[in-house]
Amino acid sequence: MHMDLNAIQTQISAELSQVASKQELENLRVKYLGRKGLLADLTSAIPGLPPEQRGAFGKEVNAFKGRLLVWLAEKEKSFGQAAHNLEKQPKVDIGMPGIAQELGHRHPITQIIAQICSIFTRMGFAVVFGPEVETEYNNFTGLNIPLEHPSRDAFDTFYLKDRARQLLRSHTSPVQVRVMKAYKPPLAVVVPGRVYRPDAVDASHLFMFHQIEGFLVDKNIRFSDLKGMLEFFARSVFGQKIKMRFRPHFFPFTEPSVEVDISCIMCQGAGCSVCGHKGWLEILGAGMIHPNVFTQVGYGPKAYTGFAFGMGIERIAMLKYGINDIRLFFGNDLRFLKQF
Repeated sequence: MHMDLNAIQTQISAELSQVASKQELENLRVKYLGRKGLLADLTSAIPGLPPEQRGAFGKEVNAFKGRLLVWLAEKEKSFGQAAHNLEKQPKVDIGMPGIAQELGHRHPITQIIAQICSIFTRMGFAVVFGPEVETEYNNFTGLNIPLEHPSRDAFDTFYLKDRARQLLRSHTSPVQVRVMKAYKPPLAVVVPGRVYRPDAVDASHLFMFHQIEGFLVDKNIRFSDLKGMLEFFARSVFGQKIKMRFRPHFFPFTEPSVEVDISCIMCQGAGCSVCGHKGWLEILGAGMIHPNVFTQVGYGPKAYTGFAFGMGIERIAMLKYGINDIRLFFGNDLRFLKQF
């Protein structure tokens, strides 16, 4: 009978663990404690035992009954606590409409970068990214920018105090040096990314902005190739009706160098406040890569020719969308950003 009680106790423990409602708990109580339950059968079996076993077995049955009552009470209490916790939870009216989660979209600067890169990849250019912390060599020396050039002064460049000869790149052109040192022509690459200059913040200047550098190097590359490619780019961004002009300029890393203008997209060249009543808008600088740059990267200065160009992404976006303040791009004002 000792083994029987132990087996019954194990069975009851297993059944209690499966009980999931008060009704199931009541059914279990009746099964073991009811008038026709298992405990009643054990009690009615006591008179049939030998006299010397009746007392001990009766005590075990009573102790077992006490433990069972405690288990049933604890299980019932757990149901009551669960119901109490449920009542404390905030009520949700499933009939009320939900709060819509507004979906975002790409920033206008990101959109312009993607559009420009797409135009050049269709012309066979690869998109390459470079580090924003650069060496002084890649940022200046490798691009034929001499030591006395004003851009190398601490007033015009963010130098890093804890890193010798390193700085925050002031243009994306250092990647031109990196790529040409790593690969041999033919090369056709565009490089988008952030650049840094210690400029005072106003409607047209920021200390951080975005540029795209592009260059093509091969044999027999001519200035007419540069003009044709830039014309295709400008018409793809600003429309087929624009006119273009190339003005002589000076950049240390190109020779000859030009600045590229398009006819004002607001007044179609007639003259307005956007173009300063000149009818033209400057969009980028370009030129044929200087032979000294080829020498710096290990190319023969007469073995290859190539062209390079660079543009400010914020300027392209401002001209394309008629925006008069560069700070609007970084103000996190949804009223402005939702327009794009």
